[in-house]
Amino acid sequence: MKPLIEKIILLAAALPLTVSIGNLFFLRPPPASTRARSVSVLIPARNEAATIRGAIEAILASRNVELELIVLDDHSTDGTGNIVREYTDTRVKIIASRPLPANWCGKNHACSQLAEAARYDILLFLDADVRIRADGIARLAEKLCSSPTLGMISGVPQQITIKWLEWSLIPIIHVLLMGYLPLFLDQGARTAFTAACGQLIMVDAKAYHAVGGHETIRNRLHDGMALAKAFRQGGHRTALIDATPISICRMYRRNHEVWSGFRKNATEGLATPVGLPIWTALLATAHIVPFVCRSSATLWLARLASLAFRALLAVKFHQNWRSVLLSPLGVALLLILQWQSFIAQKLGYPTQWRGRIYQGNHTT
Repeated sequence: MKPLIEKIILLAAALPLTVSIGNLFFLRPPPASTRARSVSVLIPARNEAATIRGAIEAILASRNVELELIVLDDHSTDGTGNIVREYTDTRVKIIASRPLPANWCGKNHACSQLAEAARYDILLFLDADVRIRADGIARLAEKLCSSPTLGMISGVPQQITIKWLEWSLIPIIHVLLMGYLPLFLDQGARTAFTAACGQLIMVDAKAYHAVGGHETIRNRLHDGMALAKAFRQGGHRTALIDATPISICRMYRRNHEVWSGFRKNATEGLATPVGLPIWTALLATAHIVPFVCRSSATLWLARLASLAFRALLAVKFHQNWRSVLLSPLGVALLLILQWQSFIAQKLGYPTQWRGRIYQGNHTT
């Protein structure tokens, strides 16, 4: 291999390591709470019988916060609503979803109804598989209220990964956020640097309604990122925080759910006509090519840079170390998934998620 090409590979591998070091100084957990605030915790729930009880118990154990917990039963068929109704705590409420309109995604429709029912000025949208720690809600509220221009904060909970596709693919979330998005250059206003995680989002209710809430992103599957962009376009700052110390989540429990879940967001993330070839070149050159090419001193440095980057993320975010050792496999699987999603979209195949089919702006 020519020395110039080897140097390009080394630079590609060193880029995410360099960016992540800067980002780690910027990305901080929310501060300790200094005063009690009132928060509406909102959970959209569709067939969450296996997870909803744990979510409720964790939220009700919260400290230093006045809260109401509203669960929306989104046409569940597994008894989710009955589990919520077992709770006699007056802070827990349940509402039934209205029928899903044709041009809405299910989660966005559920969150919009939850926001309508909320009575406090701070809203926390939380997925049913997230377990918030006892001080988590108060700390999030402290961060949100730290600046009058901050309208939304979000973070990726600590991800529990057990099956092989979980620990292969799910850590890639942090690879993309920490390695390729220079958060340290962001002041919370430019859409080019927008980052958010739909699992855990806290918003100022006035700002939320001012930008149109989830109705503004009603047909978007990548709800976290889309909502953050709506806030920024509406003149409100957003911030990404380190949610690892305050929350945990096992996003999926079966390998096929991992694949389907990542495919769902692909065409609103990496798998765009312009973006996908660029991302393929960046990720493959940095994380796959160094490990499949003939060895040289330069390529060994590239391998070390790639593995050092993944090890840094594993330590910071408590990731499975198998995802570090098999990093090329995880990145290769991600790229295969993205291209599969891109081609399927071009051929007109719909996206399926949680028993619903999304074709363009129409839902069935």
